[in-house]
Amino acid sequence: MEHITTANPYFGVFVLFVITFGAFIGTTIIARLASRALAAKDTEKIKLSVYECGPEVTKQPNRVSPQFYLFALLFLLFDVEIIFMFPWAVDYKALGWFGLAEMLMFIALLAIGFVYAWKKGALEWHNIK
Repeated sequence: MEHITTANPYFGVFVLFVITFGAFIGTTIIARLASRALAAKDTEKIKLSVYECGPEVTKQPNRVSPQFYLFALLFLLFDVEIIFMFPWAVDYKALGWFGLAEMLMFIALLAIGFVYAWKKGALEWHNIK
């Protein structure tokens, strides 16, 4: 009978990854089954009934404008830019010209993304209908 060699220094990391992945899948399945079992299924009539006074309740689609998601993504893009600039600014002298060139390339790529979003009209606020 052969033994599995665990001489690789990353074997423990791999084992933890497999255990974590299994725990994630198990938690997801348990949460899904529990929510289906505990959810109230016959409350639709109560939700649509009139409570004491007010207009008749009608079912309306809950639509969120994609513009909100676009703004959130643009905010994250430029927020991450600032987060990457802090460590660079702290070690500016140690990085030298190479660090300056890397940061200029990073800023140029983000500027290209900003100009692209601007030209596509992503920064204009549209009326919600």
